[in-house]
Amino acid sequence: MRMPVLTFRPCLLTWPNRHCEEGRLFLFRNWPGAAALSYLVGKGGTEATFWQKLFSAPKLKDMHSSLIMHAQWMAVAPPSYCFVAFPPRTKDGLVVFGKNSARPREEVQEVVYFAAAAHDPGSKVECTYIAIDQVPKTHAIVLSRPAWLWGAEMGANEHGVCIANEAITTREPASETEALLGMDLVRLGLERGATAKEALNVIVSLLDENGQGGNYYEDGSSCHAFQSAFLIVDRAEAWILETVGKYWAAEKITEGVKCICNQLSLTTKIDVEHPELRSYAETQGWWTGDTEFNFSEVFSLAEDHLGCCSGQESLEKQEGNITVRTMMEVLRDKASGVCVDSETFLTTASIVSVLPQNPASPCIHYFTGTPDPSRSIFKPFIFVDDVKLVPKVQSPFLGDDDPVKKRPRFQEKPDRRHELYKAHERARSVTENNQDKGQKLMRIMLDLERQGLEAMDDILTSTEVLDPAEVADLFYDCVDTEIKFFK
Repeated sequence: MRMPVLTFRPCLLTWPNRHCEEGRLFLFRNWPGAAALSYLVGKGGTEATFWQKLFSAPKLKDMHSSLIMHAQWMAVAPPSYCFVAFPPRTKDGLVVFGKNSARPREEVQEVVYFAAAAHDPGSKVECTYIAIDQVPKTHAIVLSRPAWLWGAEMGANEHGVCIANEAITTREPASETEALLGMDLVRLGLERGATAKEALNVIVSLLDENGQGGNYYEDGSSCHAFQSAFLIVDRAEAWILETVGKYWAAEKITEGVKCICNQLSLTTKIDVEHPELRSYAETQGWWTGDTEFNFSEVFSLAEDHLGCCSGQESLEKQEGNITVRTMMEVLRDKASGVCVDSETFLTTASIVSVLPQNPASPCIHYFTGTPDPSRSIFKPFIFVDDVKLVPKVQSPFLGDDDPVKKRPRFQEKPDRRHELYKAHERARSVTENNQDKGQKLMRIMLDLERQGLEAMDDILTSTEVLDPAEVADLFYDCVDTEIKFFK
């Protein structure tokens, strides 16, 4: 089990390193008693033994009150995973994008569609915590999002741009002051960017203007704040964007397979960056300027910049054969850790998108809308005019009565389950209580998914122009059918 990260001012302690089950201590600033703390932890120490020794050690007696006063739990970033694969690693000239969204176990995600819209000059848009200036026109978007917030964990727009967000921890503590969430920036990038590069420019501009910060969880007892990373993809290219406060760096990707997770991944290959990024690192004492600038090494906590994604290895082994089905298999893989199911976190929703490099072919986006892709099915969505809305995968709207809108926030936790989520819960109960019946139900559901995939294959390989009327209710019908099977 991953232990929380502890922060001391002005020293920093992590427990443990992400890649080690032993207790470890990493000190980045001088603090009286640091050597004693290191001694107390020792190799193989545990969190429990650390606190036990700490409060019984005579040599630290005078530091107890100071330590307690300055110690606070830093939120642990949920272990989500995002992928993109390009031809020729993929089949049939398709770019394949995927994400598992790991969130607190009981959190509900909904799938929502917003049509393209024009907005009045000078108008504002209410994001999760703050209002910002609206733009004259926003693109049509489809989102998978935690039901309590305005932004999204992942989504796509009508122009074939897909964006996924990762919460990350860095040397720079994330701000608890309410500003834009990384998830708000996902939605804003999709609403305002017609290409991956345009979406990147939107995000970094808004970051500079408004900052990022605030609680990432629907939790009234504690603030869980993170920095943000993004995978931004279109038919031609992808961008990995990683941020530290208002500072950022980005790498352009046009080939191969890439994965990002809940830690920094950019190293020395940086294609664009904040103009003051390196000078800021120097002023903090994190980089001297005498060595090659390595973004992850400069801004990561301890060794958090090491590789984190075994799912990438699985995809890379499928040389030239990566398909939408391959991506779904990777997202369902619990053995690799890509599909998260722990005491704290669960993969609460997933997405796979297929972006043909041929602009005449439609992009297809598959959403689960339910937790754990290993027991969920992916349902296709295609952007056309007059898309039929799907209330059965949308959570109840609470308006101004929503606890996220009130101050202090999150004093209550309303029931945000939508109809598909409830049906999925009933199916899970059947599976847990009757294994044979559960396996039979899952076979039926996977067969339903297979039929949908085959129908989408036909659309992608067809030389005829797609009739919008044939797919306007595609996602609606799939959700409706799934619920009927669960009943």
